Amino acid sequence: MSSRVYRVVQWTTGNVGQRSVIAAAANPEIEIVGCYAWGPDKVGRDIGELCGIDPIGVLATNDIDALLALKPDCVIYNPKWPDVDHMVRILESGINITATAGFITGHALGADRQRIIDACNRGNSSIFGSGMNPGMANLLGIVSAGVCDRIDSIRMLESVDSTGYDSGDTEKSVGYGLLPDDPNLSAMTKQGTAVFGDAVYLMGEALGIEFDEVRCETEYAITTEFLDLDSWSIDAGYVAGVSASWQGWIGDRKVVSCDVRWRKGRTLEPDWKVEHGYIVEIDGMPSVRTKLEVFPPKDFKAKSFSDYMVLGMVMTSLPAVDAVASVCDAKPGIVTYLDLPLPSPSGWVR
Repeated sequence: MSSRVYRVVQWTTGNVGQRSVIAAAANPEIEIVGCYAWGPDKVGRDIGELCGIDPIGVLATNDIDALLALKPDCVIYNPKWPDVDHMVRILESGINITATAGFITGHALGADRQRIIDACNRGNSSIFGSGMNPGMANLLGIVSAGVCDRIDSIRMLESVDSTGYDSGDTEKSVGYGLLPDDPNLSAMTKQGTAVFGDAVYLMGEALGIEFDEVRCETEYAITTEFLDLDSWSIDAGYVAGVSASWQGWIGDRKVVSCDVRWRKGRTLEPDWKVEHGYIVEIDGMPSVRTKLEVFPPKDFKAKSFSDYMVLGMVMTSLPAVDAVASVCDAKPGIVTYLDLPLPSPSGWVR
Protein backbone atom coordinates (compact mmCIF):
# COMPACT_ATOMS: atom_id res chain seq x y z
CA MET A 1 0.00 0.00 0.00
CA SER A 2 1.26 3.48 -0.90
CA SER A 3 1.99 5.89 1.93
CA ARG A 4 0.62 8.77 -0.14
CA VAL A 5 -3.02 9.79 -0.07
CA TYR A 6 -4.28 11.21 -3.37
CA ARG A 7 -6.69 14.14 -3.22
CA VAL A 8 -9.41 13.80 -5.84
CA VAL A 9 -12.43 15.67 -7.12
CA GLN A 10 -15.32 13.51 -8.28
CA TRP A 11 -16.91 14.74 -11.51
CA THR A 12 -20.67 13.93 -11.43
CA THR A 13 -22.63 11.41 -9.40
CA GLY A 14 -24.64 9.53 -12.01
CA ASN A 15 -24.74 5.74 -12.29
CA VAL A 16 -20.99 5.36 -12.78
CA GLY A 17 -20.03 8.31 -10.60
CA GLN A 18 -21.92 6.89 -7.62
CA ARG A 19 -19.81 3.73 -7.73
CA SER A 20 -16.64 5.83 -8.03
CA VAL A 21 -17.61 7.74 -4.89
CA ILE A 22 -18.44 4.56 -2.99
CA ALA A 23 -15.11 3.01 -4.01
CA ALA A 24 -12.98 6.09 -3.41
CA ALA A 25 -14.57 6.78 -0.01
CA ALA A 26 -13.70 3.24 1.08
CA ASN A 27 -10.10 3.38 -0.17
CA PRO A 28 -7.58 4.71 2.38
CA GLU A 29 -5.28 5.87 -0.44
CA ILE A 30 -7.86 8.32 -1.79
CA GLU A 31 -9.41 11.43 -0.22
CA ILE A 32 -12.40 13.03 -1.93
CA VAL A 33 -12.05 16.80 -1.51
CA GLY A 34 -14.72 18.05 -3.90
CA CYS A 35 -17.45 17.07 -6.34
CA TYR A 36 -18.89 18.60 -9.49
CA ALA A 37 -22.67 18.43 -9.66
CA TRP A 38 -24.14 18.18 -13.16
CA GLY A 39 -27.73 18.74 -12.01
CA PRO A 40 -28.78 21.82 -10.00
CA ASP A 41 -30.82 19.60 -7.67
CA LYS A 42 -27.58 18.08 -6.39
CA VAL A 43 -25.80 21.33 -5.56
CA GLY A 44 -25.18 21.76 -1.84
CA ARG A 45 -25.91 18.15 -0.95
CA ASP A 46 -23.42 15.80 0.69
CA ILE A 47 -22.09 13.46 -1.99
CA GLY A 48 -22.18 10.49 0.35
CA GLU A 49 -25.93 10.91 0.64
CA LEU A 50 -26.22 11.40 -3.14
CA CYS A 51 -24.49 8.06 -3.62
CA GLY A 52 -26.39 6.04 -1.00
CA ILE A 53 -23.72 5.94 1.72
CA ASP A 54 -23.16 7.88 4.95
CA PRO A 55 -22.27 11.58 4.61
CA ILE A 56 -18.57 12.20 3.99
CA GLY A 57 -18.53 15.94 4.63
CA VAL A 58 -18.09 17.02 1.01
CA LEU A 59 -20.84 19.02 -0.68
CA ALA A 60 -21.48 18.91 -4.42
CA THR A 61 -21.10 22.16 -6.35
CA ASN A 62 -21.36 23.44 -9.90
CA ASP A 63 -18.64 26.06 -9.27
CA ILE A 64 -15.79 24.77 -11.44
CA ASP A 65 -13.41 27.57 -10.40
CA ALA A 66 -13.86 26.60 -6.75
CA LEU A 67 -13.10 22.96 -7.53
CA LEU A 68 -9.97 23.84 -9.51
CA ALA A 69 -8.85 26.09 -6.64
CA LEU A 70 -8.75 23.01 -4.39
CA LYS A 71 -5.74 21.87 -6.46
CA PRO A 72 -6.56 18.16 -6.29
CA ASP A 73 -4.14 15.61 -7.62
CA CYS A 74 -6.74 14.13 -9.91
CA VAL A 75 -10.31 14.36 -11.16
CA ILE A 76 -12.25 11.11 -11.48
CA TYR A 77 -14.26 12.05 -14.54
CA ASN A 78 -17.57 10.17 -14.90
CA PRO A 79 -20.12 12.24 -16.85
CA LYS A 80 -22.38 10.54 -19.37
CA TRP A 81 -20.67 12.38 -22.25
CA PRO A 82 -17.22 14.01 -22.33
CA ASP A 83 -17.15 17.82 -22.24
CA VAL A 84 -13.88 18.86 -23.87
CA ASP A 85 -14.13 22.43 -22.55
CA HIS A 86 -14.31 21.10 -18.99
CA MET A 87 -11.50 18.62 -19.60
CA VAL A 88 -9.24 21.34 -21.01
CA ARG A 89 -9.87 23.58 -17.99
CA ILE A 90 -9.01 20.77 -15.60
CA LEU A 91 -5.86 19.66 -17.42
CA GLU A 92 -4.42 23.12 -18.06
CA SER A 93 -4.85 23.80 -14.33
CA GLY A 94 -2.31 21.07 -13.65
CA ILE A 95 -4.86 18.48 -12.53
CA ASN A 96 -4.77 14.94 -13.86
CA ILE A 97 -7.85 13.09 -15.10
CA THR A 98 -8.92 9.45 -14.98
CA ALA A 99 -11.98 9.16 -17.19
CA THR A 100 -14.73 6.73 -18.06
CA ALA A 101 -16.61 9.08 -20.41
CA GLY A 102 -15.91 8.02 -23.98
CA PHE A 103 -12.14 8.40 -23.85
CA ILE A 104 -9.28 5.95 -24.47
CA THR A 105 -6.81 7.57 -26.90
CA GLY A 106 -8.87 10.62 -27.85
CA HIS A 107 -9.12 9.76 -31.56
CA ALA A 108 -12.93 9.72 -31.30
CA LEU A 109 -12.82 13.42 -30.41
CA GLY A 110 -11.47 14.41 -33.81
CA ALA A 111 -9.83 17.84 -33.80
CA ASP A 112 -10.57 18.22 -30.07
CA ARG A 113 -7.93 15.58 -29.36
CA GLN A 114 -5.21 18.16 -30.00
CA ARG A 115 -6.90 20.53 -27.56
CA ILE A 116 -6.55 17.84 -24.89
CA ILE A 117 -2.88 17.30 -25.73
CA ASP A 118 -2.17 21.04 -25.65
CA ALA A 119 -3.93 21.41 -22.28
CA CYS A 120 -1.82 18.59 -20.85
CA ASN A 121 1.34 20.31 -22.06
CA ARG A 122 0.31 23.64 -20.52
CA GLY A 123 -0.61 22.06 -17.21
CA ASN A 124 2.05 19.32 -17.12
CA SER A 125 -0.84 16.94 -16.51
CA SER A 126 -2.02 13.54 -17.75
CA ILE A 127 -5.32 12.03 -18.85
CA PHE A 128 -6.19 8.34 -18.86
CA GLY A 129 -9.42 6.79 -20.05
CA SER A 130 -10.75 3.32 -19.36
CA GLY A 131 -13.82 1.47 -18.20
CA MET A 132 -14.74 -2.16 -18.69
CA ASN A 133 -15.06 -1.98 -22.45
CA PRO A 134 -13.33 -0.34 -24.03
CA GLY A 135 -10.62 -0.33 -21.42
CA MET A 136 -10.10 -3.41 -19.28
CA ALA A 137 -11.29 -5.66 -22.12
CA ASN A 138 -8.40 -4.36 -24.22
CA LEU A 139 -5.94 -4.95 -21.39
CA LEU A 140 -7.26 -8.51 -21.30
CA GLY A 141 -6.49 -8.76 -25.00
CA ILE A 142 -2.97 -7.41 -24.53
CA VAL A 143 -2.26 -9.83 -21.67
CA SER A 144 -3.70 -12.78 -23.62
CA ALA A 145 -1.47 -11.99 -26.59
CA GLY A 146 1.59 -12.13 -24.35
CA VAL A 147 1.86 -15.92 -24.81
CA CYS A 148 2.04 -15.76 -28.63
CA ASP A 149 5.13 -15.55 -30.82
CA ARG A 150 3.00 -14.91 -33.91
CA ILE A 151 -0.24 -12.91 -34.04
CA ASP A 152 -2.29 -13.09 -37.21
CA SER A 153 -5.35 -11.35 -35.79
CA ILE A 154 -6.91 -10.44 -32.48
CA ARG A 155 -10.58 -9.91 -31.72
CA MET A 156 -12.17 -8.57 -28.54
CA LEU A 157 -15.92 -9.07 -28.18
CA GLU A 158 -18.42 -7.80 -25.64
CA SER A 159 -21.47 -10.05 -26.02
CA VAL A 160 -24.25 -9.38 -23.52
CA ASP A 161 -27.97 -9.15 -22.90
CA SER A 162 -28.33 -5.57 -21.70
CA THR A 163 -32.07 -5.68 -20.98
CA GLY A 164 -31.47 -4.65 -17.36
CA TYR A 165 -29.25 -1.70 -18.30
CA ASP A 166 -31.67 1.20 -18.01
CA SER A 167 -29.89 4.20 -19.50
CA GLY A 168 -32.13 5.40 -22.29
CA ASP A 169 -30.03 8.36 -23.48
CA THR A 170 -26.92 6.22 -23.74
CA GLU A 171 -28.68 3.37 -25.50
CA LYS A 172 -30.64 5.50 -27.94
CA SER A 173 -27.40 7.17 -29.01
CA VAL A 174 -26.24 3.90 -30.62
CA GLY A 175 -29.49 3.26 -32.48
CA TYR A 176 -31.84 1.41 -30.15
CA GLY A 177 -35.48 2.20 -30.86
CA LEU A 178 -35.02 3.25 -34.50
CA LEU A 179 -36.46 1.50 -37.52
CA PRO A 180 -33.93 -0.88 -39.08
CA ASP A 181 -34.16 0.96 -42.41
CA ASP A 182 -33.62 4.41 -40.90
CA PRO A 183 -31.06 6.10 -43.19
CA ASN A 184 -29.22 7.57 -40.19
CA LEU A 185 -29.00 4.34 -38.20
CA SER A 186 -25.52 3.14 -39.16
CA ALA A 187 -24.01 6.62 -38.84
CA MET A 188 -25.59 7.00 -35.39
CA THR A 189 -24.14 3.66 -34.27
CA LYS A 190 -20.71 4.60 -35.56
CA GLN A 191 -20.81 7.92 -33.75
CA GLY A 192 -22.19 6.39 -30.56
CA THR A 193 -19.54 3.65 -30.47
CA ALA A 194 -16.62 5.73 -31.79
CA VAL A 195 -14.62 5.21 -28.60
CA PHE A 196 -14.22 1.56 -29.68
CA GLY A 197 -12.24 2.97 -32.58
CA ASP A 198 -9.95 4.41 -29.93
CA ALA A 199 -9.50 0.87 -28.65
CA VAL A 200 -8.39 -0.28 -32.11
CA TYR A 201 -5.67 2.39 -32.11
CA LEU A 202 -4.63 1.27 -28.62
CA MET A 203 -4.31 -2.33 -29.77
CA GLY A 204 -2.35 -1.26 -32.84
CA GLU A 205 0.13 0.56 -30.63
CA ALA A 206 0.38 -2.50 -28.38
CA LEU A 207 1.13 -4.69 -31.40
CA GLY A 208 3.63 -2.20 -32.84
CA ILE A 209 1.70 -1.70 -36.08
CA GLU A 210 0.01 1.14 -37.96
CA PHE A 211 -3.28 0.58 -39.75
CA ASP A 212 -4.03 1.62 -43.29
CA GLU A 213 -7.66 2.00 -42.30
CA VAL A 214 -9.86 1.91 -39.19
CA ARG A 215 -13.50 1.32 -40.03
CA CYS A 216 -16.79 0.27 -38.46
CA GLU A 217 -19.32 -2.31 -39.65
CA THR A 218 -22.81 -2.48 -38.16
CA GLU A 219 -25.64 -5.00 -37.89
CA TYR A 220 -29.08 -4.88 -36.28
CA ALA A 221 -31.94 -7.03 -34.98
CA ILE A 222 -35.49 -5.99 -34.17
CA THR A 223 -37.90 -6.90 -31.41
CA THR A 224 -41.08 -8.64 -32.53
CA GLU A 225 -42.95 -7.44 -29.44
CA PHE A 226 -43.17 -4.24 -27.41
CA LEU A 227 -40.32 -3.95 -24.88
CA ASP A 228 -40.88 -2.15 -21.57
CA LEU A 229 -37.46 -1.06 -20.28
CA ASP A 230 -38.66 0.88 -17.21
CA SER A 231 -37.69 4.46 -18.07
CA TRP A 232 -38.10 3.94 -21.82
CA SER A 233 -39.42 1.42 -24.31
CA ILE A 234 -38.96 -0.05 -27.79
CA ASP A 235 -41.90 -0.72 -30.08
CA ALA A 236 -42.30 -3.94 -32.04
CA GLY A 237 -40.45 -3.81 -35.34
CA TYR A 238 -37.80 -1.43 -34.06
CA VAL A 239 -34.12 -2.00 -33.30
CA ALA A 240 -33.48 -3.92 -30.07
CA GLY A 241 -30.17 -5.53 -31.05
CA VAL A 242 -27.06 -3.55 -31.97
CA SER A 243 -23.80 -4.99 -33.24
CA ALA A 244 -20.77 -2.86 -34.10
CA SER A 245 -17.35 -4.02 -35.21
CA TRP A 246 -14.50 -1.51 -35.15
CA GLN A 247 -11.68 -2.91 -37.25
CA GLY A 248 -8.04 -2.13 -37.95
CA TRP A 249 -6.90 -3.14 -41.45
CA ILE A 250 -3.49 -3.45 -43.07
CA GLY A 251 -4.03 -3.82 -46.78
CA ASP A 252 -6.68 -6.49 -47.27
CA ARG A 253 -6.05 -8.04 -43.86
CA LYS A 254 -8.16 -7.39 -40.76
CA VAL A 255 -5.69 -7.53 -37.89
CA VAL A 256 -7.68 -6.10 -34.98
CA SER A 257 -11.39 -5.94 -34.25
CA CYS A 258 -13.12 -4.53 -31.19
CA ASP A 259 -16.70 -5.77 -31.37
CA VAL A 260 -19.89 -5.36 -29.39
CA ARG A 261 -23.08 -7.38 -29.68
CA TRP A 262 -25.86 -6.12 -27.45
CA ARG A 263 -29.42 -7.39 -27.28
CA LYS A 264 -32.55 -6.51 -25.32
CA GLY A 265 -35.46 -8.79 -24.51
CA ARG A 266 -36.33 -12.32 -25.56
CA THR A 267 -38.17 -11.50 -28.77
CA LEU A 268 -35.24 -10.59 -31.01
CA GLU A 269 -35.29 -11.28 -34.73
CA PRO A 270 -32.87 -12.67 -35.67
CA ASP A 271 -32.44 -14.32 -32.26
CA TRP A 272 -28.81 -13.48 -31.61
CA LYS A 273 -26.86 -15.73 -29.29
CA VAL A 274 -24.80 -13.82 -26.75
CA GLU A 275 -21.83 -15.06 -24.74
CA HIS A 276 -22.71 -13.16 -21.54
CA GLY A 277 -19.19 -11.87 -21.13
CA TYR A 278 -16.02 -10.60 -22.74
CA ILE A 279 -14.14 -12.74 -25.26
CA VAL A 280 -10.63 -12.45 -26.65
CA GLU A 281 -9.84 -14.56 -29.71
CA ILE A 282 -6.32 -14.61 -31.11
CA ASP A 283 -5.32 -16.41 -34.29
CA GLY A 284 -1.60 -17.06 -34.12
CA MET A 285 0.99 -19.31 -32.54
CA PRO A 286 -0.55 -20.46 -30.35
CA SER A 287 -4.16 -19.45 -30.94
CA VAL A 288 -5.82 -18.24 -27.74
CA ARG A 289 -9.38 -17.83 -26.51
CA THR A 290 -9.94 -16.01 -23.23
CA LYS A 291 -13.35 -15.43 -21.67
CA LEU A 292 -14.13 -13.11 -18.79
CA GLU A 293 -17.44 -13.73 -17.05
CA VAL A 294 -18.90 -11.47 -14.39
CA PHE A 295 -21.56 -12.39 -11.83
CA PRO A 296 -22.71 -11.10 -8.44
CA PRO A 297 -21.15 -12.15 -5.13
CA LYS A 298 -22.87 -14.68 -2.89
CA ASP A 299 -24.22 -11.97 -0.60
CA PHE A 300 -25.75 -9.97 -3.46
CA LYS A 301 -29.48 -9.32 -3.10
CA ALA A 302 -31.58 -8.18 -6.03
CA LYS A 303 -35.29 -7.37 -6.09
CA SER A 304 -35.47 -7.06 -9.88
CA PHE A 305 -33.42 -7.81 -12.98
CA SER A 306 -32.50 -4.13 -13.23
CA ASP A 307 -30.72 -4.34 -9.88
CA TYR A 308 -27.98 -6.28 -11.65
CA MET A 309 -27.13 -3.06 -13.49
CA VAL A 310 -24.91 -2.12 -10.56
CA LEU A 311 -22.39 -4.78 -11.59
CA GLY A 312 -21.76 -2.93 -14.84
CA MET A 313 -21.39 0.36 -13.02
CA VAL A 314 -18.76 -1.10 -10.68
CA MET A 315 -16.83 -2.58 -13.61
CA THR A 316 -16.94 0.72 -15.47
CA SER A 317 -15.86 2.92 -12.57
CA LEU A 318 -13.12 0.88 -10.92
CA PRO A 319 -10.51 0.98 -13.71
CA ALA A 320 -10.48 4.77 -13.44
CA VAL A 321 -10.40 4.75 -9.64
CA ASP A 322 -7.59 2.17 -9.56
CA ALA A 323 -5.54 4.27 -12.00
CA VAL A 324 -5.43 7.45 -9.90
CA ALA A 325 -1.98 6.90 -8.40
CA SER A 326 -0.38 5.75 -11.65
CA VAL A 327 -1.82 8.61 -13.68
CA CYS A 328 -0.64 11.16 -11.12
CA ASP A 329 2.89 9.79 -11.57
CA ALA A 330 2.67 9.47 -15.37
CA LYS A 331 4.27 11.60 -18.07
CA PRO A 332 2.21 14.56 -19.30
CA GLY A 333 -0.26 13.94 -22.09
CA ILE A 334 -2.69 11.21 -23.09
CA VAL A 335 -1.65 7.96 -21.44
CA THR A 336 -3.00 4.45 -21.86
CA TYR A 337 -2.45 1.04 -20.31
CA LEU A 338 0.74 0.86 -22.35
CA ASP A 339 2.19 3.80 -20.41
CA LEU A 340 1.15 2.75 -16.90
CA PRO A 341 2.20 -0.09 -14.61
CA LEU A 342 -0.15 -3.02 -14.22
CA PRO A 343 -3.24 -1.76 -12.35
CA SER A 344 -3.04 -2.49 -8.66
CA PRO A 345 -6.30 -3.34 -6.88
CA SER A 346 -4.85 -2.04 -3.62
CA GLY A 347 -7.31 -1.15 -0.89
CA TRP A 348 -10.10 -3.56 -1.83
CA VAL A 349 -9.45 -6.44 0.57
CA ARG A 350 -11.86 -5.83 3.48
